[in-house]
Amino acid sequence: MPVENRTPRKTRTKAEKRAETTEQILDAAEYLFSRNGLHGVTLKEVAKVVGVHHTLVNYYYTDKQQLFDAVFARRAAVTSERRMQALNAYDAAVKGKPTVEGALHAYLDTDLDLYGEGGEGWRNYGALSAQVANTPEWGAEMMDKHFDPVVLRLIELLRKALPDAADEDIFWGYHFLSGALMLTLARTGRIDRLSGGLCQSDDYAAVKARMALFMAAGFHKICTPKTRQPT
Repeated sequence: MPVENRTPRKTRTKAEKRAETTEQILDAAEYLFSRNGLHGVTLKEVAKVVGVHHTLVNYYYTDKQQLFDAVFARRAAVTSERRMQALNAYDAAVKGKPTVEGALHAYLDTDLDLYGEGGEGWRNYGALSAQVANTPEWGAEMMDKHFDPVVLRLIELLRKALPDAADEDIFWGYHFLSGALMLTLARTGRIDRLSGGLCQSDDYAAVKARMALFMAAGFHKICTPKTRQPT
């Protein structure tokens, strides 16, 4: 009988197997953390979702905090880099003369594309980020660590666009912007119920079409000297 020509199955290296297992653990943990928070998840629960014994998870991550940090850092690096590139590219394209709306589009749109087009993993991460941003005990420290450079780059462009604005007004504007973005990423479903289904929490395209415009108007309003309220 003739021998069939079969393409030999490639044997995965130890490094490839380890990388695959790590991704499975991070994906499972991200899913659980996004729903139940840091304190509402155990390593045994993560192992159950992955389909492995909990000792394997302990082999890769010594404790839950280390796993949580790894989950958060994995996508934080991606979103920070993409937004920084977008802000730098925009600044270069306008030759250092940005507008508020243009800067906000550069900051927001590439991020909203990630959550809208990146699949359920990115949506889980968005919900997790919203939790972290609203956790007083340690959330601010994590957000500072991963996102300060890109936020301060946005502030730099907003200062260029609003040269007569007081710094405190620009920072308050960012504070309001961040709050709206985090509520959007949380996907609580509240806007779905309030609007009777007219608006959908996961409609990132609708958010992208409106958020930069809405926030730009707010920045202009509070950063115009004559409209500032006494403190």
